[in-house]
Amino acid sequence: MFSWTVQAETVTDITGKTVEIPEKVERIILGEGRMLYSLALLDKENPVKRVVGWQGELKTTDVNGYNAYLKKFPQIKDIPLIGQTSEASVNPETVMSLNPDIAIFGIAGHGPGVTNPLVEKLQKAGVPVVFIDFRQHPMKNTIPSMKILGKVLHREEIANKYIAFYEKHLNRIQERVAKIPADQRPSVFIEMLPEIKSPTCCHTAGNGNLGEFIEAAGGHNIAADILPAVIGEISLEHVLSVDPKVYILSGTGSNDVKVGLREGLGVNKEAAAQSLKRLANRTGVNALTAVKDGNTHGIWHNFYNSPYNIIAIEAFAKWFYPELFSDVDVQETFNELQEFLPVNIEGTYWVDLKDAK
Repeated sequence: MFSWTVQAETVTDITGKTVEIPEKVERIILGEGRMLYSLALLDKENPVKRVVGWQGELKTTDVNGYNAYLKKFPQIKDIPLIGQTSEASVNPETVMSLNPDIAIFGIAGHGPGVTNPLVEKLQKAGVPVVFIDFRQHPMKNTIPSMKILGKVLHREEIANKYIAFYEKHLNRIQERVAKIPADQRPSVFIEMLPEIKSPTCCHTAGNGNLGEFIEAAGGHNIAADILPAVIGEISLEHVLSVDPKVYILSGTGSNDVKVGLREGLGVNKEAAAQSLKRLANRTGVNALTAVKDGNTHGIWHNFYNSPYNIIAIEAFAKWFYPELFSDVDVQETFNELQEFLPVNIEGTYWVDLKDAK
């Protein structure tokens, strides 16, 4: 007599934990609504068909993006919210009542984190919890997170196709900047969500997050020298004293917003450029050499928590080394990204101060 034992499929998540994956994954809880960016790559036919609950921040952090997906997949409006825009807002009872097959959380951000009591509660109920990360340390974790999602969602083939696209473009950049000595790399400051996070300046990325894109593109992130955290505040006085060669601002505003930087789906280039010009003219930052020389740029903020971050890295590389990357067309790369997605995400995701008329 023969005895056949079916080996359960497992995945090692970003925290290093081994998680057993259900044979069928049909009911998913997402710790953040912006995980839709990843699911759209893997479940192109309908990225929300398996989502039974998610955090509610997508409506506010990417209004146009949410509406684009709502138009094509109207069932989005009926997906139960497990919380609003913070980890503290998550309702454990709501999560448990949705009977998920699996929960996908980020290690930090707007939803349940690694130490949240909900994790243990789900595990005790037999619901596997998998952690990914596009936010804290994206240069280390973007590709592994896509591999994890590919395995969890049983979409490994398309996950590998996206990873190949991502690595092709990343390797092109890193092979070139690897030859540049540290003392020849441009100093860069990125101000995150100006006027939204701080009325003046300077909310920024230190050792992680958007700061890692600066380093990957061959720049030197000045905030990393004094800010050990992933995200935090540094003083305008410090930025002025260093006087970085390149100044980048991030934002997510639509064409008609009155504050912050206009970037993202549906935003036209002139609106983005004019909002960048207004922000660059604020008292204090307008004294920066990078502003006076026009070496000031805008980037879509949500690249900071998305596998689409390769677009930001390419844009940064071209800003830092326009001659070295004269053959790189960020729009072409963006068009390649678009081919993976179920909705048209045309808009303005990077802009130069020199674009302002």
